[in-house]
Amino acid sequence: MEDIKRIKNLREAIRGIEKCLGVLEKTQASCCGSSLSQCYAIVEIGRAVELTLNELATILNVDKSTASRIVNGLVNENLVERESSQGDRRYISIRLTEKGTKVFKEIEENMYSYFTKVYEAIPKEKQEQVMESLGILLQALRVNKCCKGDGNCD
Repeated sequence: MEDIKRIKNLREAIRGIEKCLGVLEKTQASCCGSSLSQCYAIVEIGRAVELTLNELATILNVDKSTASRIVNGLVNENLVERESSQGDRRYISIRLTEKGTKVFKEIEENMYSYFTKVYEAIPKEKQEQVMESLGILLQALRVNKCCKGDGNCD
């Protein structure tokens, strides 16, 4: 019976975290006016410097057509450029433009500033414990995906 209560509390805690972080999506302040999916794509491309469309789809955990739509929007905003391989037109490499690099750096700075405040709000004596617990939680989430393979969670 106690486990059932703890499991419900875990679910509600994660929902609370999702809601709090969802505020970042709604305001788009940390994503420089881009949608959350575009923000994730900009960050992943910026960190990797160059990715293929397939690699981006895998990293974002979306299908290739969804990744393609995200990239199309970013291309239209002159944030990324894509280039087809001369040997294989199906192989598309994606990298940030100069404008995209500026947005990437701004996103990274905004997120660093935000999470610095969050981290500093945790009592010093609990910071290491929280980080360890989040690592354990993340690993458990990765091993036990709620998704059914279609990218949508119940």
